[in-house]
Amino acid sequence: MIEWAVGIGIALLVVILIGWFISLYNMFVMLKNNIEKSWSNINVLLKQRFDEIPNLVETAKGYMKHERQTFTEITQARSAWSKAKSVQDKAAAEGMLAGALKTLFAVAENYPKLLANENFKHLQTRISGLETEIADRREFYNDNVNTYNIKRQQFPAVIVANFMGLKAKDLFQVASAETKPVKVEF
Repeated sequence: MIEWAVGIGIALLVVILIGWFISLYNMFVMLKNNIEKSWSNINVLLKQRFDEIPNLVETAKGYMKHERQTFTEITQARSAWSKAKSVQDKAAAEGMLAGALKTLFAVAENYPKLLANENFKHLQTRISGLETEIADRREFYNDNVNTYNIKRQQFPAVIVANFMGLKAKDLFQVASAETKPVKVEF
């Protein structure tokens, strides 16, 4: 009778441990997929913004003939983004572009005819709207990464995380150039 009770107790403990492991494993799968989905959402918006840039540049070029440096920075940022593979590389390219766009929009203030151009106004509004959406999605992505990183480090989940070979994920950091004010020279 005692042996039977001990056997049931051990079997119950094994079932509980297996259930616990499966539960944590599935949680990490869900967290990883949420991170990938939120990054994909950012990537879609970044691509839309990068696709709008050539139209904006072409519209502005006719009016801003002496702003070659600004156009060069935008081109370099687009090139860096298309070559970027990791989240950090994409974030760096995104920061480069954000800085170049701030400069372009600031310099555009000196060209009243450009500011009056309907196409330029439309593109500027579209890109500004995308910037807002990107900021929102970046926050959502960082929330997902933060939740994942916290769960990954908590005991006893760290045991399952190590078993699965999970590593910490990087937050989508704002580039330091993006936080500095735009310097416009005439």
